[in-house]
Amino acid sequence: MKTYPKQQYAPALYLLLVFLLAPFISSAQNRPKVFVMEIESEIDPRTNRYSEIAFDAATAAGADHVLLVLDTFGGALNDADEIRKRILNYPKPVYVFIDNNAASAGALISLACDSIYMSPGSNIGAATVVGADGAAAPGKYQSYMRSIMRSTAEANGRDPHMAEAMVEASVDSTLSAGQVLTLTTSEALKYDFCDGVAEDVEGVLAELNLQNAEIIRFEPSATDTIISFFLNPFISGILLLIIIGGLYFELQTPGIGFPLFAAVLAGILYLVPYYLSGLAENWEILMFVAGFILIMLEVFVIPGFGITGISGILLVLCSLVLMMVNNYNFDFTFVPSDQLLKSLISVVAGVAGAGMAIAFAWNRLANSKAMDGVVLRNSFHSKEGYRSANSADHLVGKTGLAHTRMTPSGRVMIDDTIYDAQARDGYIEKGEAVQVIDQSTFSLRVKKVS
Repeated sequence: MKTYPKQQYAPALYLLLVFLLAPFISSAQNRPKVFVMEIESEIDPRTNRYSEIAFDAATAAGADHVLLVLDTFGGALNDADEIRKRILNYPKPVYVFIDNNAASAGALISLACDSIYMSPGSNIGAATVVGADGAAAPGKYQSYMRSIMRSTAEANGRDPHMAEAMVEASVDSTLSAGQVLTLTTSEALKYDFCDGVAEDVEGVLAELNLQNAEIIRFEPSATDTIISFFLNPFISGILLLIIIGGLYFELQTPGIGFPLFAAVLAGILYLVPYYLSGLAENWEILMFVAGFILIMLEVFVIPGFGITGISGILLVLCSLVLMMVNNYNFDFTFVPSDQLLKSLISVVAGVAGAGMAIAFAWNRLANSKAMDGVVLRNSFHSKEGYRSANSADHLVGKTGLAHTRMTPSGRVMIDDTIYDAQARDGYIEKGEAVQVIDQSTFSLRVKKVS
């Protein structure tokens, strides 16, 4: 058999190639993973939930390091505290890159991280707890904030006294004497509150000697995108319109029908996103359920429409408005005084805007060519000689019995025949005597006979 010289050397060349490339292959396989998440808004329940699912995603991705890009003026203390504890308890190193601002709750979150990096011109500090009116909160809140600022700084080897000075004014001459401490980037470097300066995320990675690391940027899942969609004020307004409209139309018709089903579905779509995002408290959910039960009692048990139904509607509306306000266990201390008003205006504006949008869309649809085949455009008036095939003029003045409960719609029996009818007085119990006072193409109008 004939042998080619190149084939004789092929195994040796292959082994040499593997030997030369092995370090590069090993290096590529062992690249550290850096998980990047961003908080660039107010610290509130939505931010809290975002951080929770982000850290879960970092664990699932097998990240070796977590980098938090932070730019916030602060927010709710309880949510910031939960984020702080989540960072401190995370088993992998967590770094923060302050891109402009880490004020108030943002300073607390930054202190929880293993290393702090700041962009030029950034600031950290001003962690005084303020109430709804913007003034400093009572002493017990400041005391608690000072303690967690100290303990968090100590946990990562930072000066606890400087951390405390970010809450209340310090007399230390090395700090901003007589004022709450806020550090610039250069000052944070000087007092070891900052581990480095960087222009961007890549600069931070270079400072950490992770420039060759695999970067994993956190993107919310489809579920979180859907939740954010339903938290949109306009979408919330449409859902509110369906809830209120469904309950109203259900009160006008007997039995359980499509309006009630639509109201319940819209209520679920409204409540669940606010609950999952942490905005809806348990007591607000209970308020909504209590209001809904009162409305159902008004429809099916209690005759007429009075205090029970009105109370139910008010409870439902109040719960829907309060869900948009970030209170904590019915504590409105840190809720801005105008936020409740803004929430109410948002709900009303959302309902009004949705109503106008639906009216506009319906008008366009009703007059479109597509509806010509299913909508009768002509009018047939009685003066032109048209009459209903089932005219009930002969029933006006006759008496009978309510065949069903009328609230106000229902059915009556007259001369052993059942007719659709509406009660003039709003409510007639089944079996009560009625008299026909008017008629239309589709139903009779009756009143209760004493």
